[in-house]
Order: sequence, then C-alpha cells, then structure tokens
Amino acid sequence: MGCRRLVKRAFDVTVASLLLIILSPLFLLIALLIRIDSPGPALYRQERVGENGRPFTLFKFRSMYRDADPRVHEAYVTDLIRRNVSPQEAEARQGGLKQHQDPRVTRVGRIIRKASLDELPQLFNVLRGEMSLVGPRPALAYEVAVYKEWHRRRLAALPGITGLWQIVGRNQVSFDEMVRLDIEYIEHQSLAYDISILLRTPWAVLTGRGAG
Repeated sequence: MGCRRLVKRAFDVTVASLLLIILSPLFLLIALLIRIDSPGPALYRQERVGENGRPFTLFKFRSMYRDADPRVHEAYVTDLIRRNVSPQEAEARQGGLKQHQDPRVTRVGRIIRKASLDELPQLFNVLRGEMSLVGPRPALAYEVAVYKEWHRRRLAALPGITGLWQIVGRNQVSFDEMVRLDIEYIEHQSLAYDISILLRTPWAVLTGRGAG
C-alpha cells in the first residue's frame, strides 16, 4: 500500500469514526422514523461493484417500501447509460422515477433522500475498507454490464460517499460526463483534494445538487 493510500485510509477511518460517534443520535432517530413510517428494516443492503470490480454490500437507510420493484431502477440506470443522458432526462423517460411523487418512496424516504441522509450508513462501509469518504459513486452490477470499455476506468479507485460528480452537478450532467469527472478525480486525488470535496458537499446538498 503506497504512502498516499495509507494517508487516505487513515483520514477515512478517523473522520468516519468521529462522524459515527457524533451522528449516532441522528442515526437512531432516522431508524426509528423509518420503522414507524412503513413496515420493514431501517437499513437497506444492496450489492455494489467496488474497486477493481470487487463486489461488496452497501448500506443505506431504507427510503422505499419493502416491496418496491427493483426492475424500475434497473431500466432507469441502463437507459441513462445507453442514451448518455443526465439523470433528470432519464427520470423523465421513466415517468419521473426519483421525483417527489414516486409511489415507491416512503414519506420519510423523501426527506432523507433530499438531504442525502440515506447515505450515512455508508460510513460503516468506509470503516470496513470497502469505500472511501471521497471517490466515484458505487456502481451497480447491471450498470457495469452495459459499460463501454473506457467507463471501467472509474472502477480503479475505492467508491466514495461523495465525490467530484456530486458537487459539480449530480442530476445535471450526462453519464459520460459523470465518468469523466470520476476519472479526473482518480488521476488527481490527494488528501487536500478530498478535504476540498468534503467541505463543498454540504453546500451541494443544501442547494439540491446532492439530492437524488
């Protein structure tokens, strides 16, 4: 493991541990509200593709009803990649998949998604070494299946809870533009770059760029 990677790992573990301690009351509150709002577990587990194509289980707070059809999201993602459109355009083609009226999303789910609070359990993925605080968005298996060859370059680093794509314009850029942003991050990553992205993330969430 290189020096830069060791520094990044030490930073990830330190910050993730502190955030888990500080935010533990918020974790409990969100979990309680989810359980009250709809039947099912508070946590949602999903298989994702990590660094160098290694699969791992990603943790999120559940924002959909337990019986939500996963094929709807698969159609949305594959359409986004194949047509190289922005998430907003892909949502429109799929009947507003992630918009506020989506019947698959719970009442609490709409709130935590808008504030990106559903991503908080990924701090456990960071501690497990499966993710980083900053990196490319974690890929889905059916997403990787329709990648072009150059898209796979975004799998050369640990996926992150936040990243360059999220702060530049999460729902406004096409899939190819998102991949280019991921590759740009991978080629220039450093501790200072990570800190800069982390500091800019709250503003992206507050202004709506980080919601979705």
